[in-house]
Amino acid sequence: MYFISHLPETPQADMLVAVKDNICTKDLPTTCASKMMGKYMSPFDATVIERLKSAGAVVVGKTNMDEFAMGCTGEASHVGAVKNPHNEAHVAGGSSSGSAAAVAAGEVHYALGSDTGGSIRTPAAHCGVVGFKPSYGTVSRFGLVACAPSMDQIGPITNTVEDCVAMMNIIAGHDAKDAMTLPGKLDYSLDGNIAGKKIALPKECFGDHVSRETKVLVLAAVEVLKSLGAVVEEISLPLFEYAMPVYQIICAAEATSSLARFDGVKLGHRAAHGDNLNEMYCMNRGEGFGDEVKKRILLGTTVLSSDGYDIYYKKAAQVRALIKQELDQALETYDALLTPTTPFTAPKFGENKDVNADVFTCPANLAGLPAISIPCGKDAQGLPVGMQLIGGHLGDATVLNLGHAYEQEVRA
Repeated sequence: MYFISHLPETPQADMLVAVKDNICTKDLPTTCASKMMGKYMSPFDATVIERLKSAGAVVVGKTNMDEFAMGCTGEASHVGAVKNPHNEAHVAGGSSSGSAAAVAAGEVHYALGSDTGGSIRTPAAHCGVVGFKPSYGTVSRFGLVACAPSMDQIGPITNTVEDCVAMMNIIAGHDAKDAMTLPGKLDYSLDGNIAGKKIALPKECFGDHVSRETKVLVLAAVEVLKSLGAVVEEISLPLFEYAMPVYQIICAAEATSSLARFDGVKLGHRAAHGDNLNEMYCMNRGEGFGDEVKKRILLGTTVLSSDGYDIYYKKAAQVRALIKQELDQALETYDALLTPTTPFTAPKFGENKDVNADVFTCPANLAGLPAISIPCGKDAQGLPVGMQLIGGHLGDATVLNLGHAYEQEVRA
């Protein structure tokens, strides 16, 4: 199931867009793939939707996702898991699973997703399409149902980098409704010239935890970039290994706060009965939220508790600053970092590899950096492999152009 809801007839337009179901649309329900949201109809369009419609695009439907964007396989949805178009026994990745699968299946050429720790890039890699997480603050999040606001970012999922840029030219730019958006607008133009660009390969991203086929295909892509004039060097980023636990702590803490408003009284699912106020709240949230969301709420509550704050959240915030510093320093010397998008191709349903799927993607969110996943081949099972390029802050055009140059060369 790629779509949760869609228009009964597909209209004619140059740009038909599928939208992740945590981005508000006034013409279609916004459910976040959760029982808690029911068939909620937003009274307004998110800023990115307003901009797309003003440019003549048509939203054809809302796509399935991991509930409240919590997950990286596409299995944690109240309405059912998303299957990978390349092999339906395998997951599509998450949390923007439906958006990536819809593009990969040819249902649409353009889709919107949101990325908190890899939720655009992971499904893009698993489904063999392009997924771009812009620099933090370049695209408005007004109308996005928040997961972890210090890391959330809306971005495009498309078949090509050129299509990705077409969407960025529409949705990016300052928005008075989102105080975190930056003034002005970046130039996303592509020229395909990458001669002399310096790319770093963090050795921590090519170890034994990466599948052999993934490593081979990503390194083959590196050779293509070298042939186009890029200078590639290996470096070490020792703090990379701490990114995942730091991300898990901070994301859970922020998600707990973001979801506190869904209590079944002011907003969200209302249970049939409850003998008192406390029991009503427990039943509302117990029935409304799925298992993955409950797990993250419990973790977030623990790390924000009086006993856990200094031990977990405060330390995670401090290490986050160090990770950002390490990445920023590396990107003063290099134009981009290159890693596998995920350590392995899409697992089968129930294999539970999701714990480490975002290990290479979450650092960009912690540091607010632009990152793109580009397809770079398929393994022996016919499952796509993704290559990730991470740029410096506001270096969006650089990673887009690197990806475009690679894409043009391999498709020539």
